[in-house]
Amino acid sequence: MRRSLAITVAAVVVGTAAVSAAPAAPGTTFPEVIALPDGWLPEGIAVGRGSTFYSGSRANGAIYRGDLRTGEGSIFAPGATGRVAVGLSVDQRGRYLFVAGGPTGEAYVFDANSGALVANYVLTAPGTFVNDVIVTRDAAYFTDSARPVLYRLALGPGGRVDPAMTIEEIDLGGDWQQVPGFNANGIEATPNGEWLIVVNSTVGALYRVDPQTGDATQIDLGGASVTAGDGLLLHGSTLYVVRNQLNTIVVIDLSSDLLQGTVTGQITSPLFDVPTTIAMFGSSLYAVNARFSTPPTPTTTYSIVRVPRV
Repeated sequence: MRRSLAITVAAVVVGTAAVSAAPAAPGTTFPEVIALPDGWLPEGIAVGRGSTFYSGSRANGAIYRGDLRTGEGSIFAPGATGRVAVGLSVDQRGRYLFVAGGPTGEAYVFDANSGALVANYVLTAPGTFVNDVIVTRDAAYFTDSARPVLYRLALGPGGRVDPAMTIEEIDLGGDWQQVPGFNANGIEATPNGEWLIVVNSTVGALYRVDPQTGDATQIDLGGASVTAGDGLLLHGSTLYVVRNQLNTIVVIDLSSDLLQGTVTGQITSPLFDVPTTIAMFGSSLYAVNARFSTPPTPTTTYSIVRVPRV
């Protein structure tokens, strides 16, 4: 979700190879590090049914599916020339995987069980950056890091995806600040879909956003900043904010109206290497190492790191 550096797509992604993590240490059920294919160029992660996870490739939009319990996985949906996968989100029913297409201006929806491409939507013209996505019961919302808008894709009855659905563009207003550089990045939603939370990476602020109107109210963090803010994860009243270049996950306790937040801690790991997004399973968070500061090659290694949730 999540970038402050230009995308490089020269790395060659392994198209068919399966990848396994190193065996878990004695007494450890889940591996601490999960290997992704060499040259993968990951950025997003999402957890589906059970301990299944998905990771997308910025190189060609391929999707990798694995098991958090074993660390094993393989290519789930093949890539395509010109496609990019950035932010990911699985719908609440576990039926679809929604993917933000970065500079392509597109969004993709895959069948979360078979990997088949269900729909391909043009959200905006190429050259902006469709960064992240969150799915509520009735819609999927995408951020654009270059434009002060959200894109809303309504879901059909029972949460079904209609390939012919029209995309609604919602202007961000109220307290929202659009500045030079990367703006809207990670996005989250309350369980009932009443509110969205969006981070502005350059401003270093969080906003509570009305999904119907786009009206944004800055969340008072008591002077704290979340510059380089990337992926978001909301669990109860706790919001986790990934600060990619700082190799840190900030822990924030939110008020019931989402208008105030108190930083209560930070999560770091020597295994972090520019993490961008996180997913949660049980008492753990899983952070994707995008390694933006490492020049990508076909043999560059990438991984997902498990850390305790606080």
